[in-house]
Amino acid sequence: MATYKKRGYKPKKEKIVQEVEETFDETQSTTAEVFNNLDDAANKSEQWIENNSKPLFYGLVAVAVVILGYLAYNKLIAVPTEKTASNELAHPRVLFDEATTSAGVKADSLYTLALEGGVNGKYGFIDIASNFSGTKAGNIANYYAGISYLKMKDYKNAIKYLSDFSSDDALLGPTALGAIGDAFADIDQPEDALDYYQKAANLKKNNFTTPLFLFKAGQVAMNLKKYSKAETLFAQIKKDFADSDQGRDIEKYINSAKYAQ
Repeated sequence: MATYKKRGYKPKKEKIVQEVEETFDETQSTTAEVFNNLDDAANKSEQWIENNSKPLFYGLVAVAVVILGYLAYNKLIAVPTEKTASNELAHPRVLFDEATTSAGVKADSLYTLALEGGVNGKYGFIDIASNFSGTKAGNIANYYAGISYLKMKDYKNAIKYLSDFSSDDALLGPTALGAIGDAFADIDQPEDALDYYQKAANLKKNNFTTPLFLFKAGQVAMNLKKYSKAETLFAQIKKDFADSDQGRDIEKYINSAKYAQ
């Protein structure tokens, strides 16, 4: 039998090759375009860097100066100053500790010495708080000064120095706020006292300062005839701090507030 080819017939292999070549040409074209775009972007970046080389250089120099300046300040000034302040704090703290175990005129005299210094040229808490205000020792000096004034019944100065003190410590921070509350209570500013007692209770919740200042806040609220608030404060002690010193007889205070309304 004779075989023949139809007019226009192309072998399948040639058709596949042609399709591959066409696809390859299209892919190759797209890839080339991408690389061309990348080249253009790189050229523009190089041109921008070249045009802005001086500002970039000065910017890097400025950053380096800031970093080196910080390191130099920290090593040559901050650390030695902190050490000096800490050493200065040791002397008035000894006087403060002695004053807390004394009474009457002797205690006041010791607190005064701790505050004002002067013994053998040593600084007191006031000088340390002023001259080393940016240090940890200067900050803690504010606390000791505030408590010293509170013990001496100089309430305005107690509030001043305690307000300048700040701490993240779980006990010291609330104690300072609570001491401000005590000072306001002693100068007959119960609204302010209530505010600071609540701040002290909520600052760092723990089993010691929180129930103590909740209880003080509750008592002030009772004196202000804010009986509902007092009941809420006392009830919080019962709920969360029943085993604390304030929680043992808290039920009677809750009832007093409840029936006073």
